[in-house]
Amino acid sequence: MLGFYLKRLAAGLMMLIALSIMVFVLLRLAPGDPVDAYLNPLAPLSQVEMDALRQRLGLDQPWPVQYLAWLRAALGGDLGYSIDRAGVRVLPLLMERTGPTLLLMLTGLAMAIVLGIAAGVAGAVKRNSAIDLGLGVLAFIAISTPAFLNALLGLYVFAVILRWAPSGGMLTPGAPFSLSDLLAHLILPASLLAVGYSALFMRYMRSSMIEVLNQDYLRTARAKGVDEFAVIVRHALRNAILPVITLIGSTIGVAIGGAIFIESVFDWPGMGLLMVKAVETRDYPVIMGATLLVGAGVILVNLLTDLAYAVVDPRIQVN
Repeated sequence: MLGFYLKRLAAGLMMLIALSIMVFVLLRLAPGDPVDAYLNPLAPLSQVEMDALRQRLGLDQPWPVQYLAWLRAALGGDLGYSIDRAGVRVLPLLMERTGPTLLLMLTGLAMAIVLGIAAGVAGAVKRNSAIDLGLGVLAFIAISTPAFLNALLGLYVFAVILRWAPSGGMLTPGAPFSLSDLLAHLILPASLLAVGYSALFMRYMRSSMIEVLNQDYLRTARAKGVDEFAVIVRHALRNAILPVITLIGSTIGVAIGGAIFIESVFDWPGMGLLMVKAVETRDYPVIMGATLLVGAGVILVNLLTDLAYAVVDPRIQVN
C-alpha cells in the first residue's frame, strides 16, 4: 500500500508542475504588463526607469529562464514578493489568507456532507414518496443555480432584506474579536457554499443507498429481527457511502472555485478574494504562489480520499 501512495504522490507532483507551467504561460500570453502596477499617473516613469524595473523583476528574461528561476526559488520556500503590495512576501501573505478560506470551505463542506447524506438516505428509504419528490426538486434547483447567483441572491435576501446576517467581511470592523461575531459572519456564506454540494451529495447518496437496500444481506438482517434503524445505519449506510467519499474528495478542488465567488461577493478575506485581486493587477508572484498552494492542497486531499476509502471498506486492497 505504501508503494501505491508513493506512486500517487509522484504523479501528483508531476501534475502540480504541469499546472504551474500552464498558469505561467497563460499569464504571459494575457494582455497587459505587471509593470503597470508600479505606474503612478502623477509621477510617470521614463522608459529607462521602466526597463530597469522590468530587469529587476526578471521580466526581461526569456520565459523558460523566468519559470526555472521561479521554480527553483519555490522549491526552497521562497515565492517572491507581491508586485501589487510592494515589499510584502508572497508566502506569508498566502498563509494569512489560507485560514479564512479553510474555515469557509470546511464549514460549507461539513454542512453539505451532513445535509446531503441525511437527505439522500431519507429519499432512498422513502423512495417515490412526497418527501423523496420534494427533495429531488430542491436538489435539481440547487444544482442548476450557478454559485455566483446563489451568493448574490442569498446576500440580497438574507442580509439586505431580512437582515438575518451581516452583508460581508469576516468580523465586525472595530469590534473586539468574539466567536459569536465570527459565526454570525460565517453562517450565511458557508450555507450558500453548501447549497449546490449538498444537492450533489444527496443525489449520489440516494442512488447508492437504493442499490444497497436491495441487497440480500439486508433482507437476511431484517429476517433475523434486526431493528430497521440499525439495518440502515450500521449495515446499509457504510456500504452506500463509499461512492460519496470519492465524490467528496473530488469536490474539494471544485469547491475552491465556488469559494472564489462567495469570497468576492461577501468580501471574505480569504484565498479566493486574494486571487481575484491578483488577477486584476496581474500580480504574477501571488497568482503563481496561490496556484501552487491550491494544487498541493488538492493533491493531498486526493491522497487522503484514497486512504479513507480503504479504511471505510477493508475489502479494498491497493497495490
